[in-house]
Amino acid sequence: MTITPDRATAVSTGERTMLPIAAHARGKRSPVTCRLKCADACDRPECNTSGNPTFRSIAAAAFSRRSLFGGAAAGALTIAAASGTSGSAAASPGPGGLPFDPIAPVDATIDAVVVPNGYRWQPLIRWGDPLFADAPIFDIGAQSAAAQARQFGYNNDYLDILVDPSGLTGVLVANHEYVNPAIMFPPSDDPAELRRRGEIFQAAQGLSVVEVVRDSVGAPWRTVVGGARNRRITVTTPFAVEGPARGSSLLRTAADPGGRVVLGTLGNCAGGTTPWGTILSGEENFNGYFVASASSPERARYGFSESPTSTGWETWDSRFDARAAGSENEPNRFGWIVEIDPQDPTSTPVKHTAMGRFKHEGANVRVDDDGRVVAYMGDDERGDYLYKFVSRFRMDRGVGQAARRNNRRLLTEGDLFVARFSGDSPAAEIDGSGRLPSDGAFDGVGEWIPLTRGRASAVPGMTLDEVLVHTRLAADAVGATKMDRCEDVEPHPTTGRVYIACTNNTQRGTAVPVDEANPRLANRDGHVIELEEEQGAGGRTFRWSILLLCGDPAGAALTYFAGFPADRVSPISCPDNVAFDSEGNLWISTDGAPSTIRRNDGLFKVPLEGAERGRVQQFLSVPRDAEVCGPVIRNAEGMVLVAVQHPGEDGAWDAPTSLFPDYGVPGPGQAPAAPRPSVMQVWRG
Repeated sequence: MTITPDRATAVSTGERTMLPIAAHARGKRSPVTCRLKCADACDRPECNTSGNPTFRSIAAAAFSRRSLFGGAAAGALTIAAASGTSGSAAASPGPGGLPFDPIAPVDATIDAVVVPNGYRWQPLIRWGDPLFADAPIFDIGAQSAAAQARQFGYNNDYLDILVDPSGLTGVLVANHEYVNPAIMFPPSDDPAELRRRGEIFQAAQGLSVVEVVRDSVGAPWRTVVGGARNRRITVTTPFAVEGPARGSSLLRTAADPGGRVVLGTLGNCAGGTTPWGTILSGEENFNGYFVASASSPERARYGFSESPTSTGWETWDSRFDARAAGSENEPNRFGWIVEIDPQDPTSTPVKHTAMGRFKHEGANVRVDDDGRVVAYMGDDERGDYLYKFVSRFRMDRGVGQAARRNNRRLLTEGDLFVARFSGDSPAAEIDGSGRLPSDGAFDGVGEWIPLTRGRASAVPGMTLDEVLVHTRLAADAVGATKMDRCEDVEPHPTTGRVYIACTNNTQRGTAVPVDEANPRLANRDGHVIELEEEQGAGGRTFRWSILLLCGDPAGAALTYFAGFPADRVSPISCPDNVAFDSEGNLWISTDGAPSTIRRNDGLFKVPLEGAERGRVQQFLSVPRDAEVCGPVIRNAEGMVLVAVQHPGEDGAWDAPTSLFPDYGVPGPGQAPAAPRPSVMQVWRG
């Protein structure tokens, strides 16, 4: 395996004392990450205090396998290749494919990128790299808001490259989720300096759009400084509010009395690329940016607090102090799915109210047989829910600007649903250990419960505006199933089955009992659910099974890998983002190591068909303190791209724990050496 970068060989392996791992943290995750990314959400009481029915009470009620599907549905869900059919993973890869020998897990103290033998890696773009001709070369000691607004942002998460017809040019889009002041700047308590830095932080978040080129298909990409489509979207970029809640009294502020224009986007985590070529981005941990009283049920349900924020914006920007007159509704203007057009840098980004407001990990879209589009979404918090949105209008399959304009309205009107799961095993067999029930699978059926019907509320006692702005409360009211942090939710490009990454829930069994879809107590390692719609993507019922019960098979916790022998898989924990290759394999990036060992995060391949189904294989490992995000798998080209987020998160300005990606060989003006979140490309060579 290869541990050195393609163009730099100096790798830091120096030791320093790690910050104490918080009680709720998993594996290697730093408490710094928990504080900055999600305002210590896992260390607080669960926001969802609703008394929603558990699987056991649902199973005892009329909602059952038989009542949903009739007697033919009584068997366990099995999704496997037909006898005699070769699984895609068993096919030998052609030229330019991604054959590899799985790498071994890498100790969490090692600050290195590890890729399989026969592969090389290098950064494609790093925090601070210029996007425009007038942007300065990054100088960590001389940052400014004006410079950062023209440079690549911080802590990249969702990632995609939209390749032009030539195959040699395209446009890269990346989210920028949050910042880490302690490793971006030296310590300071000067109010003027802290405000100056706060303005830089606002410019460092949002999204980046940058043109890329390469010499041949499969060769590494290069960014184009000053590309015609290059763009930065930040915390001050105007967004149009669209959908049924546009103009709602719940969205009006003193600065925007019409409730139709919002400045900026926050906490942009995962996302999706639509079939019509736009990018969707999820506003996730937005509550941590506001000082807001949690005295109301609406505020409490979204985890707001009057504690100072990690950015300090509320001290100089009244938008982020929801106690200030005229700013009371500002928090309601975040927590949406946003859509941008990466081909048109003059277009106005949109916030889609029809898709509901919660801690969106992202949204991923497929087109149903009848032409309507369906978006799947997870709410990334302990005990929250799985959602889908079904459009009212049908996709225009034409080409050109008219079709693009028509398709830009697809997410503005439709029906919003939340999931209720039911298991089919006796209650006594779901004991929290992770041991499979007697039928050999954690599986069952489910129902999509309507929250809206077009421009009408489907929740008694709540108006349409209330359902869309306070979606968590609406989902509570209809009895949705509490999940173990649904993060990325993506439909398979050919089978249409939907894969749900449930990252973890260390308090499962404390705040809410185990059930068949969330079957482990103190679920530190997470699991992946495979879901199949019954009547197409727009249908109301589905079948589901647990594909992976993650962890270290050699550890104490029970694991399951779709029936594949556990002694032949790579240990995997805390599944976060998922993607697919052209052969139909699932790829999973992680945000946390198994609870029994401290290892760096990685990217893993999982075949879904044939004899190799469930065989988890680690492809790469990222450096110390980092998380793998936004995988882009181009197996036909022999290339993988990932966003390396928060490398060296546990360090300090004068004591870095990572030097990724330059490893002590910074460019002009970049001293002192510091970690820089980056997009990394890996290719055969």
